[in-house]
This record gives sequence, structure tokens and C-alpha cells, in this order.
Amino acid sequence: MTIQQLQYIVALDEYRHFVRAAESCFVAQPTLTLQVKKLEEEIGVAIFDRSAHPITPTQMGEKFIGKAREILREVQSLKNLVNEERNALSGTYRLGVIPTLAPYLLPIFLKEFSDAHPEIQLEIKELQSEEIIQRLNQGKLDMAILATPLEENGLREIPLFYEPFLVYAHPEHPILEKKKLYAKELDDNGLWVLDQGHCFRNQVLNICEKAGQLNASSQLSFESGSIETLKNMIKGYSGYTLIPELAVDFDRDDTFIRRFQSPQPAREISLVVHNSFSKDLLLQHLRKSILDHVPDSFLKNEKYSAIKWR
Repeated sequence: MTIQQLQYIVALDEYRHFVRAAESCFVAQPTLTLQVKKLEEEIGVAIFDRSAHPITPTQMGEKFIGKAREILREVQSLKNLVNEERNALSGTYRLGVIPTLAPYLLPIFLKEFSDAHPEIQLEIKELQSEEIIQRLNQGKLDMAILATPLEENGLREIPLFYEPFLVYAHPEHPILEKKKLYAKELDDNGLWVLDQGHCFRNQVLNICEKAGQLNASSQLSFESGSIETLKNMIKGYSGYTLIPELAVDFDRDDTFIRRFQSPQPAREISLVVHNSFSKDLLLQHLRKSILDHVPDSFLKNEKYSAIKWR
């Protein structure tokens, strides 16, 4: 017995005509007829007297149809309950953000989002990617913003934008002398990266591996826990690194950066939730707020070559 079969017998009771009942349910008449017959066979009772014109419910059929109407009303009530819950925005939500994104993305959209939605409280936790994934799976985070794809069966990814990688180098580094820079030209000479645990580190190393200029035995000059530390060390010492575009202050950093030629290596940034998370309206508002504050160029994925980190 299915909800659909109950809908069919209620429609047939209302129209007392197989064709019109089928049309009201947006199915072919043979489909409705077959499903009604299967239901009657399952319960062992004829619901309709087909010899009457128009067809009419049997005595037992009237009782059965009455109960079916009650069940369908309860089903609709459950759907309404879920829809109300899904569309309700108020509440406290735990948002995880990776360290290479939090200090650059949050300040540009968070205040406006909070002002527009005072009924929403966000508890923001800056965490590395693997811990974010673990907490989402454990129900200790509601949402997250991080680099994807993750290829986690229990998680849903909602792509936001592609953030390109830029070269950030000491003014005397030879890489800045190139008028056109391609990712395949990178090598590990003076390359500084973030320390272990950062997904951004893996992406930078993957770009260099694609260039064929990095292997497991390479000696990297310096490892840091933050992008800002890398930038300051490079300014005052030497070397180069790759940084995400949101981390660039173009007024101060212009002489230190170079863009790659297309397709530019980039990281895909997404909103990620557990499959059980039902607040789709909240995700829509959060996504819109973020996209309203990032450069339009980030939304044109044909310009970029997405770099995975796991």
C-alpha cells in the first residue's frame, strides 16, 4: 500500500470516472486503474463497484476511502511541518571556515549578512579542513566554507566560486621578471608553503607537482602557519609562494604579485553541509551574501583550472 495508491482512490471517489481521476493525478488512465486494482488485491476487498454507472464505492470502500483521506491529510501536515522548519531562518548555527579563507572572506560579507538577518546567530570556528569534515559528520558543525571537492558521501557541497592562485614573490626573485607566467613553469627554488594540515599547502604542492618540478625529497626553505607570515617573510627575506587572491591587498602588494596565464590554477570554494541539514533557505541567503561580495571574475569557472587538495 502506497501514498500514491491512496491518492488515486480518493481522486476516483471524487470524479467517479477513471479517465478524469487519472487526469487530475497527472497519470495515464491505465496506470491509475492498475494501481487501484493492486490495492484492492492487497487488502482483499473491492473498494469500488465497477458495475454501477458512474462507479461508486462499496460499503467497505467508503470506510476505506474516509480513512485514506485522513492519512493523506496527515501526510500533508508532515510536509508542511518540514517546509516550515526548512524555511525558518531563526536560530544559532555553527559555521566552520578554513584558516586560509576566514580572515579574508568573512570581513567582506559577514556584517551585512548579520545586519540583514538579526534573527540568525553564527558561531564561527576557524578550523583546518580535515577537522571541519570530521565535525560535520559528527554533527558538531552545521555548515562550513572550505575548498572542495571533498568526495565525502555523507556531505553535500554547494559550490560558491573559484579563487585563483597568484604568485607572491620577493621583488628580486626571477619569477617576477616573466611577462607571461604559466603554472607549468614553477619550481621549488625558494618556494615557501604553509605547514602540514592546511589544504592550501596541498594545493600549492600539487600545482608544482603538475609542473614536474617538485618531488618528495625536495627541501623547502620555510613552512608557516599563516599566509600573512609567509608574505612578511618573503618581503623581508627572499623566495616566493602562492597565495589565494582574496589574501592580496592590491594597494600594498602589487609589486610582489604575478598572475598566471589562463587557465589559471584556482581552488573551488563551497558551502558544505551534512546530507541531513534541511535549512535550504538559510543556505540560499548565505550563498547569495557571499557571492554579492566576491569579484565577478571568481564566478567564471571557464577561466580556471581547479586544483584538488585530497
